[in-house]
Amino acid sequence: MASKTDLRGMTALVTGGSSGIGLEFCRALAKRGADIVMVSIQEKELAESCRALSETYGVKTHHLLLDLSRDDAPQKTAAFVDGEGLEIDILINNAGIFSFNTLADTPKRKLDCFIDLHVRAVTGLSLLFAERMARRGHGYILNMSSMSCWMPMPGIAMYSATKAYIRVFTRALHYEMRDCGVGVTVACPGGIATDLFGLPEPLKRLAVSIRVLDTPEAFARKAVGKMLKKKRQYINGWLNRFSIFLIAVTPTPARMLIKRRMLDRGIRRP
Repeated sequence: MASKTDLRGMTALVTGGSSGIGLEFCRALAKRGADIVMVSIQEKELAESCRALSETYGVKTHHLLLDLSRDDAPQKTAAFVDGEGLEIDILINNAGIFSFNTLADTPKRKLDCFIDLHVRAVTGLSLLFAERMARRGHGYILNMSSMSCWMPMPGIAMYSATKAYIRVFTRALHYEMRDCGVGVTVACPGGIATDLFGLPEPLKRLAVSIRVLDTPEAFARKAVGKMLKKKRQYINGWLNRFSIFLIAVTPTPARMLIKRRMLDRGIRRP
């Protein structure tokens, strides 16, 4: 079996792997020698990212164009893997969506998508591949939650609620699988310099320089390291860990102020 720094001979499946943090996960694993199965709904980026990954790191890459919010997504993923003759040693459930809006103003299709993608797909893929890994006596699973799982804040109700599900589900699965030789880790990132929240580039660079934000590359590298050590949970940065306490003691008037300032005044984000 490969060591924690040398993953040659292992195959990793990464959902949402064609861009953003998902692509950084693929790079971090490929640098260690792992072959990559990339699953995404972004057709152009998927093919291009797979080709670049193979050329840069000399690993085998496979790509599956699939809408993971479909009911049969785990089964289709398994069928693809089996058809390629692959065994998955590492699973990273990274695919997700975000929106900033009140529940009443969120289309039903998007409400369903949060549940389908963050709950059904994560659950189905985790259980499917955890069972296979357990039979072989080794494997790693990393599920992406969020710092928002501790934040019952107006505007991100579905995002934070479904991310809270991922955290609790993954923590429980960690204990269920540890005697089978399978490591299950949940990552709860907060403060990543991506385009998710629409921060201007100069502000992102400043935040990274003073270590308020992690770059996607740094976060992915550290999260993969925690996964390979079979840690049950990873929260990046002391500021994020400390903020969990601050979130817990945030009074109702402060939450209502956020609602009135950001939601009631009609600010909307995709």
